[in-house]
Order: sequence, then structure tokens, then C-alpha cells
Amino acid sequence: MKAIISGGGTGGHIFPAIAIANAIKARHSDASILFVGAEGRMEMEKVPAAGYDIKGLPIAGLQRKLTVSNIIKNLQLPFKMMRSRNMVKKILRDFNPDIVVGVGGFASEPTLKAAASMGYPTLIQEQNSYAGLTNKMLAKDARTICVAYEGMERFFPAEKIVFTGNPIRADIEKMTATKEEGRAHFELADDSKVLLIIGGSLGARSINQMMLSNLELVKKIGQEQNLQVIWQTGQWMNDEAVAAVKQAGADGTIKVHRFISRMDLAYAAADVIISRAGAIAISELCIVGKPLILIPSPNVAEDHQTKNALALSNKNAAILVRDSECATKGIPTVVELLADDERRNEMCRNILALAKRNAAELIVDEIDKIVTK
Repeated sequence: MKAIISGGGTGGHIFPAIAIANAIKARHSDASILFVGAEGRMEMEKVPAAGYDIKGLPIAGLQRKLTVSNIIKNLQLPFKMMRSRNMVKKILRDFNPDIVVGVGGFASEPTLKAAASMGYPTLIQEQNSYAGLTNKMLAKDARTICVAYEGMERFFPAEKIVFTGNPIRADIEKMTATKEEGRAHFELADDSKVLLIIGGSLGARSINQMMLSNLELVKKIGQEQNLQVIWQTGQWMNDEAVAAVKQAGADGTIKVHRFISRMDLAYAAADVIISRAGAIAISELCIVGKPLILIPSPNVAEDHQTKNALALSNKNAAILVRDSECATKGIPTVVELLADDERRNEMCRNILALAKRNAAELIVDEIDKIVTK
């Protein structure tokens, strides 16, 4: 089997793409897999680190904030798109894949559109509860559309939809880490309550600002209620966070990390988790099954993170706190949740009921059906 997998931009696109590739290789050991991503984006580093080849396209997204620099970038987009499509056609001719899989992100649109125009079969993996514009356009030519939420016939032809769930990292899906191992790894007290704060692989400014503006409160809660915090800041605010925590004298309560590589141990250590509401993060968190506060990013297409969060909060599987209110409501919500054992237990039961395992294998089932037709 020869497969091209295209997409990226964030960990939410890259991790499922790699999970699909790993599942293909597990079933077809002689398979050849090539990734197509966007130049300068995270996939150009993460995919080779996972052992796969990748080609980069000069594609970029529309800059929504109107500055002089962004206007110039937007004017360059048609030329970048044209160049990307020409490059993709050459990649397709040279590699000659049996299947082209799109996981979302800048590169997936020119790659799947060119593949369909050249007669190569395509499969879309839609991660969110609200389909993005790109996947809605690509659905017309796709053979199969793998989804993670019910009711997706609102966006796609019902006969093409297969409910597979979202592929997640194997170390999370098959998590064996214990609470004791997690706390030892992060140098936390065995008897403390632990709050894990994650804003995605790139960090989340408003969640970071929420913590910075509440350091004294978090420190006080830590001292009075034996709370410790694991805080993943992302790259851009890490130095500021480290300095602020040290200045506040809260470094015994709050452990600041630029990026957490052993997320399985972080999940294992946590009693309560604060997270963005990206589709892959939610899929992981459903399997982890911990009490969860979701703060959806407002800076995404079609506000899909809020829709993802509502899919859980409407079933009492998570608490939704709006991004605009997180500075004032985020930490008090944690305090209320930690004080309510019954609600935490109910939330754990409800979120575990939403977990979908073996998604990558189910997607490979659909790839095999297409390739062997």
C-alpha cells in the first residue's frame, strides 16, 4: 500500500495523522507512507521525529486580523495556493498513491483537491462536531468521511459517513501510568489535589493570562487546601510564567512547563483538568476520564471548539467556561469542583461513556475497503 496523509498546523491535526500512519504500518508492514504538510508548521518537525517522510508546501491560512503585514500576506495567498497545487501534482505523480487521506490543516485542501482531480481516491478524517469549510468542500469528491461525532449528516452526504472516533496517541489510548508515577515524575506530593492546565501544543494566551492574574489566589488555595498545579504554558509565555510564579513565591504550588512530553503521566497525576476544547484533546480526555473544565478558544473557524465543548457539557461530562470569563470564573470553578466529590464522580462516569477507542484501526478498515475495491 502507498498512502499520502496530508494536513497539520497544530498537534490536533498532527497526532491523529501519525496515529493513522502507525495503524497502517501495523497492518501493512511494507506500506509506503508520505506526509504532505505546510512549510514552517509543526508537522515539518513532528512527522520526521515519528519516522516518516514529509513534503512541505508554501501554503498558508487567511490572516483575519487586519494589519499591514497581514494584508500583504493575504495578497500573497493566491500565488502560494497556485504554487502549492502545482507542487502537489508533481508529488502525486511521483509517489502514485493508492489513497490520499486528509486530516485537516492548510495543506489538506490543495492536496486532496489535486488528488481528486487526478483520479486518486481520497478519505477525509473530520475531527470536530462542526465541520470546517475546507472539509465540506472536499467531501464532494471523497470516497469516505470518517467522523467523531453523531449528526454529521448536517454537513456531509450520509452515505459517505463512517463513525470511527478520533485517532489519538497510543500512549494515551493504552495508558498504564498510575497516579503515583505521575506525581513522582512531576515532583508532586502524594496527598495533594492536582490541577492540570493545558492550552494545547502551542499554548493558550487567555488561559495563561487567567493563571497570571490569579497567582496569589492559586497560592492561597494551594496552602489552605493542599492544591498543586501542573501548568503547560506553550512556548510564547513560558519565560513570563516562570518569572511570575517565582516572584509570587508560588513555585512550590505551581510547576510550570513549556511543553509536556509525557502527557500520559500528567493525566495520571491530575484530579481536575483545565483544557481547550480541540477535538483531539477532547477525544483523549474522554479516554482519560477525569473531571474536566473546558475553555474553548474563540479564535477558530466557525467557533467549533465551543460546539465541541457543548457536546460534553450538555451531557454533564465537562464544565464549559467561556474564554471571555475564564480570568474571573476559571479558578473559582476549580475550587467548587474540588469540593464536590459527588459531581466529580458523576462527571467521570459521563465522560468515560463518551470514549471511543481504536479509531485509527477503524479508519484503516475504511482505507483497506477503498484500496481493495
